[in-house]
Amino acid sequence: MSSRKPPSFAILFLAFVTVFCIGACILLAGYLEINRRAEVAFGPPAANLDPLQRLRLSALLLYQADHLQNPAAISGDSIRFDIPLGESPLLIASRLETAGLILDAQAFVNYLKYTGLDTTLQAGEYSLNSTANPVELAHILQDATPSEVTISILSGWRLEEIAATLPTSGLEITPDEFMLAASTPELLTPLAPDFPENRSMEGFLYPGSYRVPRQTNIEQLLGILISEFESQLSLDLLDGFQRQGLNLHQAVTLASIVEREAIVAEEMPIIASVFLNRLAIGMPLEADSTVQYAVGFNPDQNTWWTNPLSMNDLQFDSPYNSYIYAGLPPGPIANPGSRAMRAVAFPAQSPYYYFRATCDDSGKHTFSETFEEHLNKACP
Repeated sequence: MSSRKPPSFAILFLAFVTVFCIGACILLAGYLEINRRAEVAFGPPAANLDPLQRLRLSALLLYQADHLQNPAAISGDSIRFDIPLGESPLLIASRLETAGLILDAQAFVNYLKYTGLDTTLQAGEYSLNSTANPVELAHILQDATPSEVTISILSGWRLEEIAATLPTSGLEITPDEFMLAASTPELLTPLAPDFPENRSMEGFLYPGSYRVPRQTNIEQLLGILISEFESQLSLDLLDGFQRQGLNLHQAVTLASIVEREAIVAEEMPIIASVFLNRLAIGMPLEADSTVQYAVGFNPDQNTWWTNPLSMNDLQFDSPYNSYIYAGLPPGPIANPGSRAMRAVAFPAQSPYYYFRATCDDSGKHTFSETFEEHLNKACP
């Protein structure tokens, strides 16, 4: 009886199937392992990637890991980086590389595509640092909300006007919180421990524009403003106040009145001289701005500075009403700028005791030695 040998074709087919299955298992295992390692290193992939796209990008990210997980520099200053509307991820990445913020633009784009962040980059202004790695930068560029905000204080604003700007400033400080803190100013004690009691920070929050972190709290904000005020107190300015017979609190009080009375800054020294001449002889200052401060908010005009004042306003009983009470009011009526401060320290030498607005709406004033002369300069 003869034995039959299995056909060679069947053996070859079986071997092929076996090799194919082993190869497929190896490829599947490799595919899964590459995807797993990429997901561990870079997070989950975007849902819209097909299997081949995911594999390709996963392999690229693993190969480019050093350029994605390490910063471009170990130290450096923040720089402004603007993204205009409609700019492509590739162009953004190219500019980031040129600016020295990332090492490899293409690696950055690959990461954006892998995560889907390429479709959610936000146009806006950023403050970026090369010490952040590209993965961190990709997430930073998803939110154009700046980490810093600008708060501006105009010369001649009173506390309530500063408080009114806070809801739109980007700071999480309410107007009520600001007013309460500014009315209990322990921060002023080191500045001048001999200030009158029950004072507020009125007059000592230096005008200007301040770039501050968005997380700045009320104590930090007031500290910044007062520190800037202190930095302006040069020795020659303090000597100038002393020559006028004024301490710091009195000088700032007078400067705040000069700030509110002057429209044309060049007139501040001569306006200061008028008030100093009046103080020297015990004559009331009769400054409209002090009455405006005392009267407070005018809802009909929607302003803290009523204009024009009525006869009833001029008779408003308040220690701040310089028509009724001689001498300086109890404290500043606004926050003066540097020109008003210097006008008080270095006033013009003048014989004038009166001034009034000119009739041409220029914001300028005419100045007089006598009341009769003052009346004669009234507008027709």
